[in-house]
Amino acid sequence: MDIRDYRPSDADAVLALVDRAWVPVFPEVNALLGPELARLLHGEDWRVHHAAEIRGVLADEQMRSWVAIEGEDVVGVASARVVDPARRIGEVHLVGVDPGAQGQGVGTALTLYAEAWLREQEMAVSFISTGGDPGHAGARALYASLGYTLFPSTQCFKAL
Repeated sequence: MDIRDYRPSDADAVLALVDRAWVPVFPEVNALLGPELARLLHGEDWRVHHAAEIRGVLADEQMRSWVAIEGEDVVGVASARVVDPARRIGEVHLVGVDPGAQGQGVGTALTLYAEAWLREQEMAVSFISTGGDPGHAGARALYASLGYTLFPSTQCFKAL
């Protein structure tokens, strides 16, 4: 596996990958939110919302993005950014691995690659956000295995 900078020509492969990777996640999230909030937050089809969100991350000039390549295939993606240069805080904003490549070290390699870039930017702290729902259990386990400390946080949603 190789990791390289994301290129715009990778967009279709990345969007297909994150669609496959989040298939088990969004039903869990939407079940917790309930149908009304899920629709208000993610639209009628979460895939349309999620693809737009990922396109935005990949186009964001504040982000740096990479892809993991196995043979000719994109098997993972990660993005990071400097959040607070004065306090030297960076964020690993996105880590996505194709389901067929999960459990093979791709997420670990991408996260460590993003952390190395944050160190190059002279960041002293890296944070990653993920969901507390069952669909994000694998992500939480990965981040814990890499030494991230879980900080309990709550987000509350209400339809208006």
